[in-house]
Amino acid sequence: MSDASTRFGFVCVQNAGRSQMSAAFAERERARRGLTDEVAVLTGGTHPADEVHPEVVEVMSELGIDLSNRVPREVTDEELNACDVVATMGCSTLELDADVAVRDWALDDPHGQDTERVREIRDEIERHVVALFDERFGER
Repeated sequence: MSDASTRFGFVCVQNAGRSQMSAAFAERERARRGLTDEVAVLTGGTHPADEVHPEVVEVMSELGIDLSNRVPREVTDEELNACDVVATMGCSTLELDADVAVRDWALDDPHGQDTERVREIRDEIERHVVALFDERFGER
């Protein structure tokens, strides 16, 4: 990861839905707030899938966010322990260092859901990510 002063990690099992959406919203929020040099965004999974779920790519494209070229990746405990905050998606039993703030957002898995439900999950993730930035950097 970069030399950024704040590191956010977004993790789920497959890194093919919720954590990918979370990372994309964090990247957008980082740019909107002018925090590109200060915030690093990490995403990964404990057992990555082969591709980002098509329904996730579809609903994110509705917001102008392209996830079609993203590839799920495995994340290591070492990478996560370097984060300030790690958000899990309701599917993780991570045991990280005590100085890492772990947030479990308890989100439904969008895989196999109808488009309307995937949009609801997407919008919930967006609210969580904005709230995380507001908490860390103040509302903007």
